[in-house]
Amino acid sequence: MAYVISDSCISCGACEAECPVGAISAGDLQYVIDPDTCLDCGACEIACPTGAISAG
Repeated sequence: MAYVISDSCISCGACEAECPVGAISAGDLQYVIDPDTCLDCGACEIACPTGAISAG
C-alpha cells in the first residue's frame, strides 16, 4: 500500500528530495504521492518534519 500525505503537509518539499523513484510532486495545496510509482519504502515518512506522511 502506497504512502499518503495528510492535510498536515506544509509544502516544505523535504519528502520529494528523499523519494528514490520520484513518486512525490507538488500538488495545488500540498505535496502528493503517486500510488502507482510509490515503492512503499518509507523514506518520505522519515523525512517529513510534521509527520504528515503515513502508510495508506
